[in-house]
Amino acid sequence: MKKIVIIGAGISGLFVANLFKENHDYQVAIYEKNSSIELDEGYGIQLSNNSIKLLNRIGFNTLDNKDKFNPEKIDFYELKQKKKICDLNISEFNSENCKYTTLKRSKLVEFLKDRLEDNIIKYDHNIEKIEKNNDQISLTFNENSKVICDHLIISDGVFSKSKSLISNNEIKPAYNNYVAIRGNISKKNLNNLNEKNISLFMGHNFHYVIYPVNNENEAFNFIGVLKYKLTANELDNYDLFKDEGSIQGIKDKLQNKISTNILDNLNNIKCFPVFVSKGYLKPGNNIFLVGDAFFAFPPSFAQGASQSIEGGYELFDCITNNKSNFYNNRVSKVKMINSRSKLNQFAFHLSNPIIVFFRNISLKILTKNKKFLENYLGKIYKN
Repeated sequence: MKKIVIIGAGISGLFVANLFKENHDYQVAIYEKNSSIELDEGYGIQLSNNSIKLLNRIGFNTLDNKDKFNPEKIDFYELKQKKKICDLNISEFNSENCKYTTLKRSKLVEFLKDRLEDNIIKYDHNIEKIEKNNDQISLTFNENSKVICDHLIISDGVFSKSKSLISNNEIKPAYNNYVAIRGNISKKNLNNLNEKNISLFMGHNFHYVIYPVNNENEAFNFIGVLKYKLTANELDNYDLFKDEGSIQGIKDKLQNKISTNILDNLNNIKCFPVFVSKGYLKPGNNIFLVGDAFFAFPPSFAQGASQSIEGGYELFDCITNNKSNFYNNRVSKVKMINSRSKLNQFAFHLSNPIIVFFRNISLKILTKNKKFLENYLGKIYKN
């Protein structure tokens, strides 16, 4: 029996563990540095059809419908004019059992965690050393505890410590010159937005998205992305983004960008700098990276969670079927999504009135062009 060790109990690590636990040729364990998995956050995530198809393989379709939502369209708005430009029918990519889904991130994590036996996740294990010993990998954690495995899967996020350990160099993601603002807002403060759709507002160096996260439609998810300069000291001081004064400073910059009714009624606000990956690390030799540890995207294509799941399934398939093309396939898909994420961010944040005018016309045309949508979204949503 081959031993699989996963470092990090995020979405990708938990999903991969769920896949391997059904295969009796492998023994799987997750090593998590924290003492528990955070489940009380109410922030939302979007899951496109490519990831729902794979999640359904482990029973996601049995999750109570009240805990998830299937939006029909994306409504595009221009912030300055405060008017709807057009909409994109994402439900056209749906099938009966595979639909674009929004939900609380904590609900997905809870679903993945609860399917695993309690002893699979080892808490309070901070990785200190990774060494190759012939065909096996030796891992040293805090308090000098040691583990030997046949395959190592690194899924410890955008600030992956494991990635630096296997490369013998400190690998840091790049600050994207943007901060993200997360929060929740109640239905009564939505300013007549369509509650069945995802609402995307575009403005100068800023965009934000509002969408439902369950079928109860009481609390909606808010995520905004604002261009924001930070010094090196500010980037190193994460407590800064928990400080009420700093959060208020970011909110002040949004006064002329978001309606007062929405801005004043945001709850559970959390601000954080956006970091993205600078390149790809492909270690090989039975060591693999998935999720944000492999590559973190700009937050403008809503594919972070979906690609964590898709990449996890591709890795499972490669290991169990002795395939060697995992990184080639992953890099190809990631490059496509990264380039489209950058293009989206550029288009969402335009300010020149003439360019904005032509962007809006283009959006009206392209969101109804089936050939374009099949190429731009279909290649991502269909796996």
